[in-house]
Amino acid sequence: MKFNRIEDMDLDGKVVLTRVDLNVPTDDGKVTDTTRIDKIVPTVRAIQDAGGKVVLMAHFDRPKGKRVDGMSLEQIQPALEAALEQKVTFASEAVGGPAKRAVAAMQPGDVVLLENTRFYPGEESNDPTFAASLAALGEIYVNDAFSAAHRAHASTEGLAQLLPSAAGKLMEAELDALNAALGDPVRPVVAVVGGAKVSTKLDLLSNLIEKVDHLVIGGGMANTFLVAQGIEVGKSLAERDMAGTANDILAKAGETGCTIHLPTDVVVAREFKEGAASETVPADACPPDAMILDAGSETVQAISDVFASSKTLIWNGPLGAFEIAPFDNATNAAAQEAARLTREDKLTSVAGGGDTVAALNKAGVAGDFTFISTAGGAFLEWMEGKDLPGVAALADGRQ
Repeated sequence: MKFNRIEDMDLDGKVVLTRVDLNVPTDDGKVTDTTRIDKIVPTVRAIQDAGGKVVLMAHFDRPKGKRVDGMSLEQIQPALEAALEQKVTFASEAVGGPAKRAVAAMQPGDVVLLENTRFYPGEESNDPTFAASLAALGEIYVNDAFSAAHRAHASTEGLAQLLPSAAGKLMEAELDALNAALGDPVRPVVAVVGGAKVSTKLDLLSNLIEKVDHLVIGGGMANTFLVAQGIEVGKSLAERDMAGTANDILAKAGETGCTIHLPTDVVVAREFKEGAASETVPADACPPDAMILDAGSETVQAISDVFASSKTLIWNGPLGAFEIAPFDNATNAAAQEAARLTREDKLTSVAGGGDTVAALNKAGVAGDFTFISTAGGAFLEWMEGKDLPGVAALADGRQ
């Protein structure tokens, strides 16, 4: 898709309304993890380098259209100033007098932080009047919050219809990576989809089997597919009532030319705990009193072979119960192989989703993947083939 980037806009001397993600964890009013704050710094710097005045807009928590003191963005101000290494002016309202006065006093390079946009009911309802009140504060709109792009809110979608708009640096990186993975990828493309339940990823699986050449299914989801093929899985987590759906997906994959890869050997145990006694058995030989908690070494080798023959990888979800050893072995080994191929420029690797990020961090390879999305719901909806309002608005909004 085509969208404006910061470099495409004339920002010199202009007020740039910049939607960012500042929904960070806090404890007693102090930020405990600055990752999301750190990630917006390149966008702020790019606007400043172009002579712009940066007005930051964001939500925090779920105040449901009402002012909640504990959800004020004022508590984010000190961490924001530390990350930007400069003073940040806080406006106690997102619209109205305090916001107008803070913006009117700005000089190029200054940064103003508006109050939580979700204190206003017009934000989540994408009310045109509220969007217009926000738009009146600035001249250019930049969206750098891909993580909120699946919401059609005033600050994520409405503003793009009212002001010349562009993607921020983080949004730009996310869109470029996702386009490289699913929009116009270098083939062959392999997708890894893990997790507990098929029922939560039906849209994802249905979309991927039309887009990728290989689909690796792991975690509890794989058990459901094994059951669908008449294989007993003992006490393993499996959605037996989804067997018909799993068979439909297998049949559709056959029609689209997508090869689905399921475990051929599995790691089983009688207890789900750290260091539990375990053994590796063929996928069709799980004892009745045991549960499948990971993929076996033969399966990992097969996955590695698929990676080696592919050019693009999309990863969402672990291959086993990665949170505890020894059931993290398959996820760790496959991730490390993907990282090796990426380092050697043989594979473009894009990953996302909460458990995925945690698993890749645990495997020690997060820094080696081409791109890791922390956007959660927005990343999943993109993989499902759904339109994201905040992204579509950048392409369709005022130029």
